[in-house]
Amino acid sequence: MFLNILDPESIIAFMIFAVPGAAIVGGITAGVVRTLGRQRLVELAHRERIAAIERGIDPAKLPPLPDLGDGELYGGSWAQRAKHRAQGLMVAGLITSFAGVGLTTIGLLMYGTHSREPVWAVGLIPMFVGVALLLSAWLVWPRNGQKHSAPGG
Repeated sequence: MFLNILDPESIIAFMIFAVPGAAIVGGITAGVVRTLGRQRLVELAHRERIAAIERGIDPAKLPPLPDLGDGELYGGSWAQRAKHRAQGLMVAGLITSFAGVGLTTIGLLMYGTHSREPVWAVGLIPMFVGVALLLSAWLVWPRNGQKHSAPGG
């Protein structure tokens, strides 16, 4: 009736649903935190502008309000944004690859190769996804001497 925590089927079932669940919750949380951070930045810029106007500073002499597009947050040039994207892919690839290696190692250590079911194979999918992310980071990394134009123009 009750699930045994050390039962191999229980661990596999837990891992199958825990990894995507954590990824979804983490992605949503990251999006919410980023949106709240941007909103706070704009709010502080507006307050600073209002305080300056109250002190008698000409609004035309004030710096423009921050643009919250990706160019403002990740550096203005295309090369800086491309490098930031490649670094993000590399970090995600390393984390995912090592998570897959860890799952494979845990499967091998807990159940060994003598088990009828290849429990260790659970880690192969995240490991290969991580390798694919590392490959894509290598492909999009800006090269020295290579001329880039901004996307779409």
